[in-house]
Amino acid sequence: MTTPTQPTPRPLRLKIASDPANLAAARHSVESFAEQSGFDETSVGEIGLVVNEALANVMRHAYGGETDKPIQIDADPVVGDGNAIRIAIRDWGNGVNPAAQPPKEHDPLTPGGLGLVCMRKLMDETVYAPQSDGMLLTMTKSKAPKKRAG
Repeated sequence: MTTPTQPTPRPLRLKIASDPANLAAARHSVESFAEQSGFDETSVGEIGLVVNEALANVMRHAYGGETDKPIQIDADPVVGDGNAIRIAIRDWGNGVNPAAQPPKEHDPLTPGGLGLVCMRKLMDETVYAPQSDGMLLTMTKSKAPKKRAG
């Protein structure tokens, strides 16, 4: 018996300003893309959380809180693998590579500081590629294998 294949969603292309007021709409758009790509509810939530954290980090750290700077968000199925998606977040900020920074000890009583941890734990691959005028973050996530009863 064959199972119907999930239709491939159209690539998602978003351009937003670095205003925190844009976080929810961007997150929901990426979650919708993940859902249309066949990800389960848990994975959709994880993808949304990671995108939210990545965008908040761009706004806070790359742009220093400025609310009128550009951010490009692209989400695509991974070519040749209908079981994975790739999300790219491009900014034109300070170009500091957070993956190259020394790890900070997390104080559970202080808010923040978990965005990078979430990205590493919840995505299959997280790559920061410094650009001459900013940063390109690319994250990939595969669908979890379906658990079989029995």
